[in-house]
Amino acid sequence: MQKRIYGIETEYGIIFTPEGRKTLPVEKAIRFLFEKLITTEHFLNVFLENGARFYQDTGCHPEYATPECASPKQLIIYDKAGERILEDLQEYAEEKIREERIPGKLSIFKNNTDFVGNSYGCHENYLVDRDVDFYYLAEQLIPFLVTRQIYTGAGKVFQTQDGIHYCVSQRAQHIYQKISGTTTNDRSIINTRDEPHADRERYRRLHVIVGDSNMSEYTNFIKVGTCSVVLQMIEDNYINKDFTLRNPVKAIKDITYDVSCKRRLRLDNGREYSPIEIQREYCEMAQKYIEQYPVSDEHKEAVHMWQHVLDCLDTDPNKLDRKIDWVIKRRLIESYIDRNGTSWSDPKVFMLDLQYHDIQRQRSLYYLLERKGLVDRVFGDEDVDKAKTDPPPDTRARMRGEFIKLARENSIQYDLDWSNIRLGNLLNVRVICNNPFETDTEKVAELVRTIQKTNLRKTSLSKLVIQS
Repeated sequence: MQKRIYGIETEYGIIFTPEGRKTLPVEKAIRFLFEKLITTEHFLNVFLENGARFYQDTGCHPEYATPECASPKQLIIYDKAGERILEDLQEYAEEKIREERIPGKLSIFKNNTDFVGNSYGCHENYLVDRDVDFYYLAEQLIPFLVTRQIYTGAGKVFQTQDGIHYCVSQRAQHIYQKISGTTTNDRSIINTRDEPHADRERYRRLHVIVGDSNMSEYTNFIKVGTCSVVLQMIEDNYINKDFTLRNPVKAIKDITYDVSCKRRLRLDNGREYSPIEIQREYCEMAQKYIEQYPVSDEHKEAVHMWQHVLDCLDTDPNKLDRKIDWVIKRRLIESYIDRNGTSWSDPKVFMLDLQYHDIQRQRSLYYLLERKGLVDRVFGDEDVDKAKTDPPPDTRARMRGEFIKLARENSIQYDLDWSNIRLGNLLNVRVICNNPFETDTEKVAELVRTIQKTNLRKTSLSKLVIQS
């Protein structure tokens, strides 16, 4: 597919640290986050004016799902906008907590693990053709996904029985299967969830749950951009080499403990490759592919970045200390250790690890580096600010976002999901859109104009359905 829909679902960690004997349950803190967004919809499940969805996930995690996006870079902008939206809600929640006279600090983290070993995810979604055999696609993609953590990992300080390790990925420790249908127990590399929120005869959703949540725009873009290119190569039957890993679940854990990225992995055919070598093979195929097949400029850019990152990893990973999350964070912690004459066992090291992922820009170590110009960016603040309120102009999210704005301006009762808009006093007037590439907001505007002129209680409107 040259034209594809992308999405990211990010689960955030949330902690309330009391400054006295009185505390606040996390459940109540989350309700304060949502309180500012109260609409006619379900209290803990809200669609936003930018077309995204914000809701509470299992385990008391606020979750932000981007709107449908039409390119990797657009997706990363809307993912970053989710951070900014949640930061705004955090300020509101902190004010409500002060009104409750509960002294303490509310913190929200874009990471994947907590101090007691629980994991929460960052799920990538790629729209794929139903005609492509899903399990063939998955088997072709798994070696790439297992080894890509060498440039997509967020980094993590792990305390184990044999000491403290700095690991490349946070999520890798919590993967137990290649392919499965669950995202909470026996987590897999690829999830079989088949909810395309589109025409099921034409499309299905590729649900990748193995990735880390990224603070770095550069890391996040190369994560999605390279995966999209490899996916397109698989769909075009372009990949002619077999990199099937003998034990991909063991391999993903072996890789994360090796910051040299050169530990040998055994393939099904008996050969051994390092993660860098496997990624180079995919990258070299991609370089030839983009010369022969029509691809977007963004995909070409992602392939060039991919090559640069692999070259650096092969010679000196520290060359990526402005670009790749796990390298940026490791250098930050090493600097602290050297400056203070301490060690990796210093309790503050674990706090630095966590604080890197704080979404509150005045407290986050990542954003401290950004303010100092010490990390590379892919886009500007103005792009993120615009994405907080404006939906993508070239996907179905445009209709949803524009409708929400119109409905709120006109006090129209409504309910939403990804493919349907229901409105009216009885929620009996419906707009159906199974085409995620649809952008015609005039249908929505016409419907709102009709509603404004017509009494919804009249039965003549009860069967009105607009399909696209």
